[in-house]
Amino acid sequence: MKPILLQGHERSITQIKYNREGDLLFSVAKDPIANVWYSVNGERLGTYTGHTGAVCCSFTKSIWNVLTGSADNSCRLWDCETGKQLALLETSSAVRTCGFDFSGNIIMFSTDKQMGYQCFLNYFDLRDPQQIEDNQPYQSVPCNESKITSAVWGPLGEFVIAGHENGEINQYSAKSGEILKTAKEHTKQINDIQSSVDLTMLISASKDCTAKLFDSTSLEHIKTFKTERPVNSAAISPIMDHVVMGGGQEAMEVTTTSTRIGKFEARFFHAAYEEEFGRVKGHFGPINCVAFHPDGKSYSSGGEDGYVRIHYFDPHYFDFELEA
Repeated sequence: MKPILLQGHERSITQIKYNREGDLLFSVAKDPIANVWYSVNGERLGTYTGHTGAVCCSFTKSIWNVLTGSADNSCRLWDCETGKQLALLETSSAVRTCGFDFSGNIIMFSTDKQMGYQCFLNYFDLRDPQQIEDNQPYQSVPCNESKITSAVWGPLGEFVIAGHENGEINQYSAKSGEILKTAKEHTKQINDIQSSVDLTMLISASKDCTAKLFDSTSLEHIKTFKTERPVNSAAISPIMDHVVMGGGQEAMEVTTTSTRIGKFEARFFHAAYEEEFGRVKGHFGPINCVAFHPDGKSYSSGGEDGYVRIHYFDPHYFDFELEA
């Protein structure tokens, strides 16, 4: 089946996410637009407008609310259905990553180390309107050593798992803010962290040309998937022992390189054997983000070229549009 091409951004895609059922696909980019698409046919259903900088996004499991953070020094809460802005949280520096816990009641977001401000990981409880009104988180954790580049909630919402610029992965308690566990398996910046569907495992993508699989609770390193180019994003299949990775040559060097040499394909690896078994072409620049559909029968990728692609395939028979 021909992939569905989504064109709704003017600049490179930074993040894509499916909702729990998989019928909605959210995309954000280095432009100030957050789009929501009907993943079955690629129809754009709506846009959340209000930011003036690059955006990151998250949403509750029930899809009532959407959370976006931006380089315009703000984090905004939206009603998913109507697109109405419900809350505005202002920050001192750009918001790098954000997310809801499993209950949808607590949000976290991290800010960048810039303009004389250090990196902070902030926690807000949406059940307390005073926190939102006063713009005061119940917990604000300074990250002195290295800024957070990607973060996800751990199982049961007890802690946040954050990847750092120096390659570290830390667990930050949602109650006390203290670091519970640390893993230092990567040698360069972590670009992306994604959890498995049951939240028991996570996969990290790094500039050191590897993606690594970890146990979410113990941060025990399980597997390593090696490539020849920086890995910008990686995702775990919800139904198979497969992972998909996207990356490629650094964006600043793309103009001097052909797509074949730049290695801009999405790459599939077996999660147990660490062996690559297929590649999917399509993007004209590095792939910045990948995400599996919850049913495991398709995946999406967003690239430096500003396009989002939805690829359908049979997960049990990987000979379709793949090059070994």
